[in-house]
Amino acid sequence: MAELATSYAALILTDDNVEITSDKLQTLLKAANVEVESIWTSLFAKALEGKDVAAMLSNVGAAGSAPAAGAAAPAGAAAVEEKAEEKKEEAKEESDDDMGFGLFD
Repeated sequence: MAELATSYAALILTDDNVEITSDKLQTLLKAANVEVESIWTSLFAKALEGKDVAAMLSNVGAAGSAPAAGAAAPAGAAAVEEKAEEKKEEAKEESDDDMGFGLFD
């Protein structure tokens, strides 16, 4: 509950364009009658220090982390080659199974 309440307090401060500090988080939480240990507000303040929370939230689903379309083709070709090599190795292993004698011969 403490993490959730502190997260909401940080979002409220971000929405109001107020710098996120431990004291401001604690003040907001006290105004909402939510008791949170000061360690949580300190952790959140340090983690979000110097970060643009609004920008992070607006870029959650951005395609920046997806690979480029041109990069996907070589990777696909490499995967096809790798599968072909695996099939060759499997065929080689299967041919070694029949050595002309069995376990009970």
